[in-house]
Amino acid sequence: MDIIKRGIYNQIKNHLSEREITIIIGPRQVGKTTLMHLLEKELKIKERYTIFFDLDRESDSRYFKTQEFFLKKLKLELGDRAGYVFIDEFQRKEDASLFLKGIYDMNLPYKFIISGSGSLELKERVHESLVGRKRVFEVTPVSFLEFIDYKTEYRYSNNMDSFFYIERGKAQILLEEYLNYGGYPRVVLEEEDKEKRRVIDDIFRSYIERDISYLLKVERIDAFSELIRLLSHQIGQITNYSALCANLNISIQTLKNYLYYAEKTFIVSRLTPFFRNARKEIVKSPIFYFYDLGLRNYSIASFGNLYEYGLVFENLVFNLLRELIRFTGVTIHFWRTKTKSEVDFVLKFGEEVLPIEVKYKNFRSPKVERALRSFVEKYNPQKAIVVNLNLRDYLNIGTTRVEFLPIWDFILVDSIETLIR
Repeated sequence: MDIIKRGIYNQIKNHLSEREITIIIGPRQVGKTTLMHLLEKELKIKERYTIFFDLDRESDSRYFKTQEFFLKKLKLELGDRAGYVFIDEFQRKEDASLFLKGIYDMNLPYKFIISGSGSLELKERVHESLVGRKRVFEVTPVSFLEFIDYKTEYRYSNNMDSFFYIERGKAQILLEEYLNYGGYPRVVLEEEDKEKRRVIDDIFRSYIERDISYLLKVERIDAFSELIRLLSHQIGQITNYSALCANLNISIQTLKNYLYYAEKTFIVSRLTPFFRNARKEIVKSPIFYFYDLGLRNYSIASFGNLYEYGLVFENLVFNLLRELIRFTGVTIHFWRTKTKSEVDFVLKFGEEVLPIEVKYKNFRSPKVERALRSFVEKYNPQKAIVVNLNLRDYLNIGTTRVEFLPIWDFILVDSIETLIR
């Protein structure tokens, strides 16, 4: 089985009936091109007219020199019939936003589906120029649930909770594999450790040499690569800008630019602090987590041979939370006090908060550690959660219900409403 089923596929497919431009963005090599080819194949089965361009190919990119020449090509291939126009790697086109806007506003009988890696051109300028003309779909590395579904050959797709209960040992082995190697599709599809290493090396080098060096014009590629390595060592820890600048021998402004690039190209995600008392709580310094655990591990030479799972497990939970809060208005933060008390994640919705602590351990009975107890006593939330490996239980601290939720339950949560209620 060489196709990994992606949950976002049906969302994109359903949008094909809308006139808006369908924009698919995400990190390099997470399967955007595969999704587009699957969509085109399904349209052809339904006898729809399609045309596919790949701007990584010079033979295709020549059609995009001017709008007029591009339109002549479309007219030649599709005529005046309704058709679907796929454009892959569209970040290669200079002034992509103006090019797209002009063609869209001509009210042609064509539906445009475009994709691109997370370059600033595609992610920023296209968004600004195409307000009301597009919908953006963000493809991330294969999620843990998609990974397990693939690895079990989709036998338990509709009964995953029973699989986790009955086959807990197998599930734990798959969890450790995912925490080691991450979710890049090409990595998941390889069976041997040696080949997985070759693939992740290719992905990282391609990212640095193409997205960072070419697209973003970063001069100190060595410093940028070292920054990624340093951030890999510091997931879940408060970022010390001064220390990073000293280690990298770059200015504070260059550091901020590099961090911005790393975020906009889907390598890391920034987490800001939650606070209501600026004198006692951390208010400024962020924490960074990685989109893909395998890439994080590769950058510090622990790809496939993790010796400490706690921080990577925490990163996994963050990635799950980030997907749950998408388009909901809920925000996610961390909590730290100046006396070193900490809670991994705090979800904020309106005036309510939900603290979430992450523990890569098996519990015999529910036990709340001092830091989470301190947060609960200070903010009196209705609910708190401890994500762990095995325990499903609860206890009360005052009026707060503290729920112990196994990771196997947590990954099956399908909406933020389910989590917070």
